[in-house]
Formats: sequence, C-alpha cells, structure tokens
Amino acid sequence: MNIKNYILVCMALMLSFSMFPQQGKQKRADTLFNKFSFVKAAKLYRELVQDNYNRNYATRKLADSYALLRDPRNASRYYKSAVKQKDVPVEYYYKYAQSLRGMKKYDESQIWLQRYKDSGGVVDTNDFSKDLNFITSVFGAKQQYFLDRVRFNSKFSDFGAFEHDGKVYFASARDEGTAVKRLYGWNEQPFLDIYVAKAGTKRNVDYTAKVQGDVNSIYHDGPATITKDGKTMYFSRNNFKDNVEIKDKSGLTNMKIYRATYVDSLWTNVEDLSINGDEFSTQHAALNNDDSKLYFTSDRPGTYGGSDIWSVDITADGSLVNLKNLGDVVNTENAEGFPFINNEGVLFFSSDGHTGLGLLDIYASIKGEDEESIVDVINLGIPVNSNKDDFAFTMNQNGITGYFASNRQGGRGSDDIYAFHREPVLHVEGVVTDAINMNPIPGAKITLFDDKGNQVVFMETDENGYYQINIDRNNDYKIVANQDKYIEDYREFTSKNIQTELTTITGNLLLNPVQDVVKLADLNGNNENTLNGNDNDSSSIANAQLKTIYFDFGKYNILKEYALELDKIVKLMTVDYPDMVIKIEAHTDSRGTFEYNDNLSTNRAKSTYNYLISQGVNPSNITEYKGYGERRLINDCADGVSCKDEKHQLNRRTQFIVIKME
Repeated sequence: MNIKNYILVCMALMLSFSMFPQQGKQKRADTLFNKFSFVKAAKLYRELVQDNYNRNYATRKLADSYALLRDPRNASRYYKSAVKQKDVPVEYYYKYAQSLRGMKKYDESQIWLQRYKDSGGVVDTNDFSKDLNFITSVFGAKQQYFLDRVRFNSKFSDFGAFEHDGKVYFASARDEGTAVKRLYGWNEQPFLDIYVAKAGTKRNVDYTAKVQGDVNSIYHDGPATITKDGKTMYFSRNNFKDNVEIKDKSGLTNMKIYRATYVDSLWTNVEDLSINGDEFSTQHAALNNDDSKLYFTSDRPGTYGGSDIWSVDITADGSLVNLKNLGDVVNTENAEGFPFINNEGVLFFSSDGHTGLGLLDIYASIKGEDEESIVDVINLGIPVNSNKDDFAFTMNQNGITGYFASNRQGGRGSDDIYAFHREPVLHVEGVVTDAINMNPIPGAKITLFDDKGNQVVFMETDENGYYQINIDRNNDYKIVANQDKYIEDYREFTSKNIQTELTTITGNLLLNPVQDVVKLADLNGNNENTLNGNDNDSSSIANAQLKTIYFDFGKYNILKEYALELDKIVKLMTVDYPDMVIKIEAHTDSRGTFEYNDNLSTNRAKSTYNYLISQGVNPSNITEYKGYGERRLINDCADGVSCKDEKHQLNRRTQFIVIKME
C-alpha cells in the first residue's frame, strides 16, 4: 500500500471512529425524548447542533423538546432555523406559528400559519385566524379579574390550588428537606405531592405541610378535590402497584384518579376507581356543587384529540355510572384538561385547542336553555390568561376569589399559583310596565346616561318588557324609558360603594299612557283619528276622546261597522284599562227641530250606553250618557246651509270622553 492510500484509509477510519460517539449521543437523545425526559434530551440535541452532527434533525428535535417543556422563546429560536431547511416537514410551519403565538408575536405567527395552510397543512380548531379580532377583543375587554399575591409558591412546580374549610390544598414538586430526592425525567423536578396550608398564609410551606395519610406516594400525586362535607378526596396519581409503575403498551405510565376518605385526621382507604384503565390516563378530578357528578380529564377511547373533559355520575353508594364525553363544543382535536365547576354549575377548563392568547388558556362554558347543554365557550382574557400556559382554575365558594396556575414570566418557579379576586360584571335590569294595567311594554326605548348627561347605551325592551345593560362600577347613572304612546319615565341610580358580590341593580320603570287617548285607542285597536286630547294629568283627562261613532240620518241604532269600534272600546274598558271612567255624548245634524234632535241624540247616547253595558262594561265606569242635539256642530252645516250628506253625517255622532284612567 502506498503512502497516499495509507493516509486516506487512516483518515476514513478516524472519521468513522469520531462518528460513533455522535451516533450514540443522538440515540441517547432520541431515547430520552421518547421517554419524555425532555430536559436531558434537549441538552444532547443542543450538543449535536453545536457539533454540526445531523444538524437539521437535531435542530427540529431540540425545538420540539423546548415546545414540550412549554418554553416558547427557545422553541421559536430553533423552529426559526428549522423552517429554513430544505424539505422541512410542513407541520413545522405550524409549530413555529404556535411558538410565536406563545411569545405574543401574533402578526408574525399569522404569517406562518398562513404559510402552513398554503403548503397543504390542515388547520384544526386551534386555528385562531378564524377570529382575526380575537386578540383585540380580549385585550380590549373590561377587566373582571385582578391578581393577588400568593406567598407559598416554590422554585418548583406548584398548581391545582383550591380552598376548603379555611385551608388551601395544592399540588407541588417542592420535595425539599427530605433525605432522598426522586426526580421526574420530563422536567427534572421532584415528583408531585399534595400539600395543605391555612388559607391566606403569608409564609412559605415545606415538606411538613404534606397532607397526612396514604395519598402521597413515591410517584406523582395531585391535584386533588374534596367533597363539601370534607370526608372524601379524589386525587390524581401515577398508575402503580406495590411501588412498581404499571406501563401501557407504549411503555408509558398513565395517570389514574383515586378516592380516599378522611378518618381520624388522616386521608386513608385509598381506592382505585372503575373509570381508570392501564392503557389511558384519567386525572384532574373535579366535583359539581352537590358532589353528585365527577368531571375529569382523559385520553381514553372516544376522545376527540389529545385529551378531553369527561364526566360520570356518582351514585349514593359511591359507584360511578353514565360515563360521558362533554362533546365537541368543549373538546377539540387538541388538549383539554383541568375542569372545575363553580356554584352556578359553570364549567371552567384549560385548552390549547380553542382560540386563545398563547399555549394553554382558561375558558368558561356557556350553558344552553336547558342548563345541561353547553352551547359555547369563552376565553377569560387577561390577566388570567397570558401567552404561556394558564391552567388549574378554581373559584372559592364566595364566587369572587380563587386560584389558577401559570408558567408565565415573573413567577418564582416553573409553574406558580396565582390568586385572583373578581369584580363581576355589574348590570342594571328591569321591566318597563304600563302604569294603568301593569302589563309589560315590549319595544320600549331604554336610554342610559352617565352623570355628565352623555348617552352610554340605547336599546329596546324585549317581548316581556325586559331590559338588561352592563354598567361600570363607581358611577352615577340616569336611565330613561319612553314609548310613542306613553309619557317617558326615568330614574337615577348609582353603582358607587356597592358590594363586590352584587351583580344586579334593579331599575323597573312605569310608563303612564299619553293623554291623547286617541293614541291609546290606536295602541289597542290600530285606529286612526284626528281628535285631540287634553291636559297632562294622567289621573284626570277631561275631553280626551276615543273613536267617534256615527249614525244614519234619523236613526239611533248601532250600525254594524261601528259595533266593531264599540267592541274595541269594550276591550279598553274591560281588559286593558278596567279602571277607566268615561262619559258618552251624542249629537245630531242641524236638520229637524231642536226638540226632535234633543230626543234623537239622547236615544243615540242611550243605545250606545246599553251596548257597552251588554258587552260587560261596568256601569259605574260610565258617569253619564247625554244628548246635545244640534248644539255642538263641528262644521258650518247649520240651519239654512246647503251641505252634502257626508258633511251632515260628521255631526251625527257619539263621542266618548275619558274622565280618568286610574
């Protein structure tokens, strides 16, 4: 072998030997990644990138590791490099978009999401581009939640806080002060345990605050929830038996929900539940208000995506029946978890599949009319949600305070517990009612003014006369109601110095009918009339006139067409305004003698009176019926004046004068 060939062989052998360690490192990195040990995997992938070994692959896996560690800053850094690679899988455009979204770079995220779609990617329910105004609407919404300081967070993961009987329970990886520390490979933190401290504590808590009994094991335990009577705890735990983890077909240890009872100050009698299985996870227990239903998270068969919210009924003997997936309004193709039910039966949960601000966001459900179905979900907005993971929302019994967890910037550890107090939306509501018959008035115009007289909002009452308007706290207001056939009414009120728990100010309004009673008649009978009303005293309306009744020449019988008009007056006086009092005035034209016309008009008044009484009008509501003959002509058709019969007929009339309406 000549010297040249010898050198080439040596160089090849050296390259081969130098590659073996890199191949081994990549294999170890992949093994750690597949075992969900992402911290250690990321370290090795980072070294591979630095060594320029299989760089494109290592870059993508490094970005994926950071994404799974919920670190969008580092994830986006490496996804940015990945998407520049030739023939990069199209899903990395989507992953890059999501990491940018986690850093609040929403416009740039939108660009890469569009590139993902243009490249043939299928956009699932996590596509926040379906509502381009979502970010603006969330950040522009009226703030309802305000953050309070929590003093018992650690430098490790803390979440799942809830209050019960003056104590706060939570899950934490703060296993410090113990002789032996066992670390969870995913994030290199100690395993979770369930802790308890006095609510409102101002000091940190250590391992001595673990709940006493059998619920804390050598693996993950928590989060938990407790029944109202304080006797039963439901909690999450790794699937293991005799201190040995039970793995599924993929080699993973899933989660289960266990039940424990409180006996002699200890949580004991730990019970594996029938809803659990070895091949899927069941975790994040939550109870409804009467402890009759258990909600939880699971990726069992029948799940829409990564994990779904499920429920099951709890019978009197503790057995679990009627397993139910909450459906695709709540659950998406991505991950949902951490359910919570407040006193009003509203479901809160976390999701990265609904339109949100970042990674996991917290949502509230909107119930349907039957109180059982869920018709929509709503993002709680800032400051509860951020561009990072926000989850494990709970609300205290007062409905005003509570907790959630987040890995947002500024916390003490990887996941921290945040307390909140809530200023619920305040609204003024009421019914606009007719002051005479107390019937609701639909379509009444409602106008709200602030203390400077500026119009805040305008709306109309519904078919039941009801209105509701959201208002700000600590302000003075004036609300005005009006309708064409009524005199407007108003009331002034304040939202200052009211209890936080108060959510409703009642503003009922009464409208008196306008004193042009013709409009009143039109309201009830759709009549048109040119006769005018009188003064503004709703309790005494002299000379106001209802529909005029006309007669044939020389006759005083009620014509059929005018009987229909009289029927409308009957309805006014018996149904709509049973306290209305009228008098009847009858008249003739100028033809005939005064004496004849006086008798004829009296008969016309009497026949009108008799008709009304026969149809049910209270006689006491008609003060008199009187004939005036030809004394009150309404035109120039007097004796000796030539007029057509149509003009004479205008004088042959009976009129109704409203004396009072209430």
